[in-house]
Amino acid sequence: MEKTLQQYDQATEACMEIFVKKAKDYGTAWRILRVSSLTDQIFIKAQRIRTLQQVGESKVDEGIRPELVGMVNYAAMALVQLQKGVVETPDLKPMEAAALVQEQIGTARSLMQRKNHDYGEAWRSMRISSLVDLILMKLLRIKQIEDNKGQTLVSEGIDANFLDIINYAVFALILMNEEEALRR
Repeated sequence: MEKTLQQYDQATEACMEIFVKKAKDYGTAWRILRVSSLTDQIFIKAQRIRTLQQVGESKVDEGIRPELVGMVNYAAMALVQLQKGVVETPDLKPMEAAALVQEQIGTARSLMQRKNHDYGEAWRSMRISSLVDLILMKLLRIKQIEDNKGQTLVSEGIDANFLDIINYAVFALILMNEEEALRR
């Protein structure tokens, strides 16, 4: 488990590094996005990964890794929006936003530790394509819950699904890092 925690932290530090750089470039304009818009952004990224995996080539000079990083960051941003609400104009300084996003990633990390204990790190035997499919399934669930105005009968809420998306995307990043290390 210690190895997983180290790998998780390395992957999420890389995600946070990108988040902070983009926050310096763009500010916190994302604070105006409704959660459903963030859901759609993550969906686009997951669908692009799936297409790249199926087609085997990219016509845009960006691979799978940046899309996974984007999914981690967008899911954390969605959790911030759920917690703080949507605003009409950006209301946070970049480093305030980074602290809130980091807090959500920390929540996902804690959840991962509990689930990883119960599931015995089963994700390590999974394919990256399966993790992407699970992310897409979670996104379809979120869209259905959004269409139901947030109401569920027996299912987890939107926040639990976003936390799982963060963890599945981080697992995919870890597996990619391991595959690249084996090729060296």
